[in-house]
Amino acid sequence: MMITSYADSALSLLPPVVAILLAVLTRRVLLSLGLGIITGVFLLGDFSVSAAASNLLTTVKGLVWDDGALNSWNLQILGFLVVLGMITALITVSGSARAFADWAHLRIRNKRDAKLMTIFLGMVVFIDDYFNSIVVGSIARPITDRYHISRAKLAYLLDSTAAPICVISPVSSWGAYIIALIGGILTAHGFADTGHLSVFLQMIPMNFYAIFALLLLVCVALFGLDIGPMRQHERNAQKGELFDETKGLPPGATADLPEAETGKIIGLFLPILVLVAATFYFMVASGADALSANDLPFSILGAFENTEVSSSLFYGSLVGLAVTLVLALQQKIALPMVFTGIKLGAKSMLPAIYILLFAWTISTVIGNLETGKYMASLATGNIPFAMLPAVLFLLAGLTAFATGTSWGTFGIMLPIAADMAMGSDSTMMLPMLAAVLSGAVFGDHCSPISDTTILSSTGASCHHIDHVMTQLPYALIVAVISIIGYGVLGFTASVAMGLITCSVLFVLSVIGLKLITK
Repeated sequence: MMITSYADSALSLLPPVVAILLAVLTRRVLLSLGLGIITGVFLLGDFSVSAAASNLLTTVKGLVWDDGALNSWNLQILGFLVVLGMITALITVSGSARAFADWAHLRIRNKRDAKLMTIFLGMVVFIDDYFNSIVVGSIARPITDRYHISRAKLAYLLDSTAAPICVISPVSSWGAYIIALIGGILTAHGFADTGHLSVFLQMIPMNFYAIFALLLLVCVALFGLDIGPMRQHERNAQKGELFDETKGLPPGATADLPEAETGKIIGLFLPILVLVAATFYFMVASGADALSANDLPFSILGAFENTEVSSSLFYGSLVGLAVTLVLALQQKIALPMVFTGIKLGAKSMLPAIYILLFAWTISTVIGNLETGKYMASLATGNIPFAMLPAVLFLLAGLTAFATGTSWGTFGIMLPIAADMAMGSDSTMMLPMLAAVLSGAVFGDHCSPISDTTILSSTGASCHHIDHVMTQLPYALIVAVISIIGYGVLGFTASVAMGLITCSVLFVLSVIGLKLITK
């Protein structure tokens, strides 16, 4: 198969630009992603129809069959989504979701408490961003619906806790991946004796975007800082319009589900608790098996560094489904109602699965075009060293936005940031690595083709582009604060000065938002 490289060409940006612009302008995500994919395969095939068709076929085939075997990562993630849809629908059918909403209504007194509860849950369920978005969405949705909080606001609450918490938590799939990457980078540059976990912990206060995205989220919940498109969505929610019904049901939503009158709160909490515990167990167990196979001693952190995330999510969801079924049968829910819940729950995830498949396809095409390498090359010019943390934040953000992947951006940009630091001032290595992590999360939050963004929309049952457009103003505010903070850090070589600058700008921003939202 003929593939033309575009690592040195701005043309590598064309497919993501086409997909993202069309998605925003037309609000038709699949069509936009499809046109972006077609643009990409034609570029890869040097505008040969046969080469483009061959490349597209190979890429699509790779979604399910890769290197002579089933693509277990993709298939298990899709299976996880389908099973989570079934669990959510069965919880609704059993009446447990309504029972929880009634129970919480007596204890959660207003909209602010409902939003704070969602944020708290998002911070507690931190083992994986996919898991966070879907599970916390399932728990919080009955409460946020009861208090007329828009699905777009719920999606923002989910997305802005998921990645920011995961990227600063060492005991998470993100933390493990980052620690493994950083460990390799430090070893390559002669720092083999440096504790990789301690380095990760040192970088947490340097991750300006994650810290202030979480703080802004709390302020939005406390003070009702609804700006841009979010304000209209919240106004519509007050009228009972939680999402735009003219666009049809959003991903994760189910229509005409029967509900039993005998639902109990345990029917919601026990399946979710078992789901969390089982997923955690499988993550640790799969990591322990990998450590044992390589004759390495067991540790929780080591297990997370070597865990199989997709299989753990899938097997954990199967255990959760089994518990949900047992509880439904114990409650003597009629079998036709159970089967209806299973069928409609699985069906409710199809829109998210379609979007995710298209997003994975365009991500593969963009990877073949080497768009990330082109973005990274922009940082290798004659840029003043003091500006590098801010420039790396911006480039990592643009790379994640264009490619739709934080992890891919980490893999591309972190080694480049380390090389730049070693070539100029090794004491700035950690701030520059942190700027990459921070920027990648920012780009992920803004990108319509990011899988995390897609699954946050799904967890909230929110139309995807509605979530992207309502979250964007908040992400941009924190990004501007972070860029200035990294600029100050670069010129002063002081993390404390960067944090103080960000803190002052953050307070001023919140005051300004408070004034304009009165």
